[in-house]
Amino acid sequence: MGFRFKSNPQLRRGLCCANDDKQQERSPSVIVIGGGMAGIAAARALQDASFQVILLESRERLGGRIHTDYSFGFPVDLGASWLHGVCKENPLAPLIGKLGLPLYRTSEDNSVLYDHDLESYALFDMDGNQVPQELVTKIGKIFGVILEETNNVREEFSEDMSILRALSIVFERKPELRLEGLSHKVLQWYLCRMEGWFATDADTISLKCWDQEVLLPGGHGLMVRGYQPVINTLAKGLDIRQGHRVTKIVRQYNEVKVAVENGKTFVADAAIVAVPLGVLKAKSIKFEPKLPDWKEAAISDIGVGIENKIILHFKNVFWPNVEFLGVVAETSYGCSYFLNLHKATGRPVLVYMPAGQLAKDIEKMSDEAAASFAFMQLKKILPDTSSPIQYLVSRWGTDINTLGSYSYDAVGKPHDLYERLRVPVDNLFFAGEATSMLYTGSVHGAYSTGMMAAEDCRMRVLERYGELDLVPPVMGEDASVIPLQISRL
Repeated sequence: MGFRFKSNPQLRRGLCCANDDKQQERSPSVIVIGGGMAGIAAARALQDASFQVILLESRERLGGRIHTDYSFGFPVDLGASWLHGVCKENPLAPLIGKLGLPLYRTSEDNSVLYDHDLESYALFDMDGNQVPQELVTKIGKIFGVILEETNNVREEFSEDMSILRALSIVFERKPELRLEGLSHKVLQWYLCRMEGWFATDADTISLKCWDQEVLLPGGHGLMVRGYQPVINTLAKGLDIRQGHRVTKIVRQYNEVKVAVENGKTFVADAAIVAVPLGVLKAKSIKFEPKLPDWKEAAISDIGVGIENKIILHFKNVFWPNVEFLGVVAETSYGCSYFLNLHKATGRPVLVYMPAGQLAKDIEKMSDEAAASFAFMQLKKILPDTSSPIQYLVSRWGTDINTLGSYSYDAVGKPHDLYERLRVPVDNLFFAGEATSMLYTGSVHGAYSTGMMAAEDCRMRVLERYGELDLVPPVMGEDASVIPLQISRL
């Protein structure tokens, strides 16, 4: 970061008050709440700009919804795992390239399902019979036509409706698009994958806003070594307090007081709130004075969905050499989807990825039962499969630190709610994927909003103390772009 400001004793007056030991010590001028990608990016940028920064994280680990697990002896991501948009325009590309982290591209720009290409699939029916690839391709094109027809429905109706309702109208108007038998099941699988993209069911996705997200070019790349190295790099040298669950934020004109569950109170000139939308919805953090009505409405009205991962580690590979395995069914709820990590990493691992209501239902099970459920879905298509030797189960919906996976546009709610959630309130700033209008639900969206919140905060604090640069350089302007390492087998 290319800018600095002169030392000002008044600026460095902040106090960190530890109530449990009655002692006071010097505190940073900015408190960042939340150690996910957005929070760490914000803290990194502000510390590099010579701010005093402290980051409070409720967990005993960093990364938030980025969680790279190493218990198998190699990295697997329980949370975010793709770079959506493998291109130099992606704000994370310079960092990933500089670290030399390889990507495995799972789609080009023309993917119907956003993150995967059709030729990378092997779909099966419930009897274990593989669906002919030509039928998969044919239904994919029909699905594209159906989505185009929903645009006509959107233009005709002034009121919003769900994607599912729009699909039913399309079928009423164009009965030739109705499918039966195996074709219908394949179409339901496509719908299942669309629901996975938004982490919610089709009856909750907004017709008017579902396609407002900006998709960067270059397709989508799987982080072969996981996302954790990115988090670790950004976090290096930061003052991070893990196990510090924030319970209250009190904002005043010239300071912010942040109370933590363990009894400590931290005081600074400003704070950046980078906790997940689900945590804000649950009102786990009390704001004094209360947030403005428009801010609370944004928190309430943005949807938050659930997509989980059940990671199955096998002794040997016994499945087809494709990137994705799928089970087609009569309903999208009954369909299944497995990511083949062996294709990208060489490890004998399959990742079952339920979303929406199915993900909620599976979260009611024990880890053992959830892994068994995923394994039984696999046995439907590969009867001779061997049992996994290890498994991991994510629970983003019930984890009190997240209470959801990522945000989506709910029916009847405007897309600019994301921007309203981002807008600062006095000296309180907000960051996270749910504050990104352009890159909702993505890691680079979270990173971008962290950088924006840091810059907004920097400008506010320096303005208050009369040290604002007239023409401040853009954060990260000195970052050189290093080509990404991309493979496609």
